Amino acid sequence: MNAAEVVVLVLGLTGASIFLIASWVLWTLHSERRYGALVQVDRGSGRSPPLRSTRWRLSGTPDELRQQRDGTIVPVEWKRRSAPRSGPFLSHRVQVWAYCLLVEETFGRAPAFGVLRYGDGVEFRVPWDRESYRALASLRRSISAPYRGEATPSVGRCRGCAFRHACDARTL
Repeated sequence: MNAAEVVVLVLGLTGASIFLIASWVLWTLHSERRYGALVQVDRGSGRSPPLRSTRWRLSGTPDELRQQRDGTIVPVEWKRRSAPRSGPFLSHRVQVWAYCLLVEETFGRAPAFGVLRYGDGVEFRVPWDRESYRALASLRRSISAPYRGEATPSVGRCRGCAFRHACDARTL
């Protein structure tokens, strides 16, 4: 290979790289806009004010809030892990439901869904409807009820439990 061929090869590879990077950036911007304009982002900075509901005694800060063209605010929650093969875990859906409830109470308009984004690029629309509301309300009632001593202690469970020091049912 002579010097001219090397220059052409390097310029070709550089051009192809720039094209691929620009395509990726444009695709990312397009996919980000699908849920609306970015209104608020919280990447652990603690600068974004939490959404609060005094009625539900609940507060939280979604990773993103996006405003759709009709004015509806949609919460977006990011998870670093890869998406579960069977779909989002119940705990992840509950978190998004809670954010949907907080958005509804804060902005006076219920979103039709919230978004779960996983580290591998997979995302799910989590519906916010009457069934979701009922499930969240039921969960909220159950965790507000007094503890009835129904623990099933075991060496494995107790070893990893954060409440081991205060538990009267521990095995360790």
